[in-house]
Amino acid sequence: QAQLVESGGGLVQPGGSLRLSCTASGFTADRWAIGWFRQAPGKEREAISCISRRERDTFYADSVKGRFTIIRDTGSNAVYLQMDALKPEDTAVYYCATPCTAPYHYYGQGTQVTVSS
Repeated sequence: QAQLVESGGGLVQPGGSLRLSCTASGFTADRWAIGWFRQAPGKEREAISCISRRERDTFYADSVKGRFTIIRDTGSNAVYLQMDALKPEDTAVYYCATPCTAPYHYYGQGTQVTVSS
């Protein structure tokens, strides 16, 4: 059964860093574009990053460009989202999904990121 599982969320102070993991099972992740989106209470879902098959292309939303980095780890069948210089407005539930835009074939249960002092 194919699935994606996110982990790595938590509470961090403004300016801090977190690395989210998205581990695939039941399929080979590097044959698919994998993306991250987030949803905060009362706000619309926001697609924030995507990495294409074989890492040829990456995408970042303006809201995270220069602070977040998407990384593919073929050996672990995983995709990571390195988040630096976090801001309170980054607080949301973060999901990984494939493909990078809806409708998604698969997405995980999400991991909560809270940026607060």
